[in-house]
Amino acid sequence: MSSNTTNIGTASGTVDPRLQAIGVEETGGNPDAPGRPISSVIGKIVLWIVLVLFAGAFLYPFLWLLAASLKPRGEVFDNRLIPNTFNPINYVQAFDKLPLLNWMGNSLLIAILAAGLVTLSSSIVAFGFAYFKFPGRNLLFGLILATMMMPGAVTLIPTYLIWNHLGFVGTNVPLWAANLFGSAFYIFLQRQFFLGLPRELFEAARMDGASYWGLFWRIAAPLAVPSFIIVFIFEFQASWNNLQAPLIYLNFGSIENFTVPLGISYAMTAFSPGNGGQGDYQWVMVAALVVTLPMLILFAFGQRFFIEGIATQGRKG
Repeated sequence: MSSNTTNIGTASGTVDPRLQAIGVEETGGNPDAPGRPISSVIGKIVLWIVLVLFAGAFLYPFLWLLAASLKPRGEVFDNRLIPNTFNPINYVQAFDKLPLLNWMGNSLLIAILAAGLVTLSSSIVAFGFAYFKFPGRNLLFGLILATMMMPGAVTLIPTYLIWNHLGFVGTNVPLWAANLFGSAFYIFLQRQFFLGLPRELFEAARMDGASYWGLFWRIAAPLAVPSFIIVFIFEFQASWNNLQAPLIYLNFGSIENFTVPLGISYAMTAFSPGNGGQGDYQWVMVAALVVTLPMLILFAFGQRFFIEGIATQGRKG
């Protein structure tokens, strides 16, 4: 009986069931040998080190901004991540010196209107190109994509003249109303999503008497929610960070009508010693940190749909 116990690892090279039952992997007759190669452990350690380094590189600017917002005026640019002197009163003073709530409210309104309108208008056009078959469809779609190759500076002056003729210069209308006509990139993105939906669903709905609008609103739109969220997040971020358009259409009148990027640009100039300021850039750092919160919140709520939409697009090629 003792000989049987000693020879649990058989000479034939097969793993004894009794060893498998206790979770021991037989490696050359030595139960104490590690079952995982050393190279794979080293590879995982290297991978984690690389990930930590990249994460640190991306987080450093945010941590620097957070630290600078808590420093007094003379220490803002000392590059310390842990301030020598904590000055949390900067947050109270920043809201007293700058109309941050007005700027954030203006930017939020414009971003929601711009993102919502471009999501709806682009999806309608994209569904038309994906579902309907008509002569010249590919040519027309190609022309839409060709507009993406045109630099924005080419249409900058004509667009301004149009809005000026309509009497909207000085208002926030030019910052969102153009999205009523869709976007070439978003049309392309959503068309690819709609092409992945089974056409049989729409044909069956048509046989049941559904209208073309019903095909889009009741069938295509609910299935395309991830793509809608992708477009909404992209456009919301683009509108929230847009400086050029507010600089052209809003850069006069009361500063309370400014958007977040234009307001921060104004604060940088107003507090500059070259323009009579005292160099109170700690308040600018507070403003820059506070205005990042809506984007973080938006991505936190839309992250699941965002990743799902990107993954779905990847599977469709």
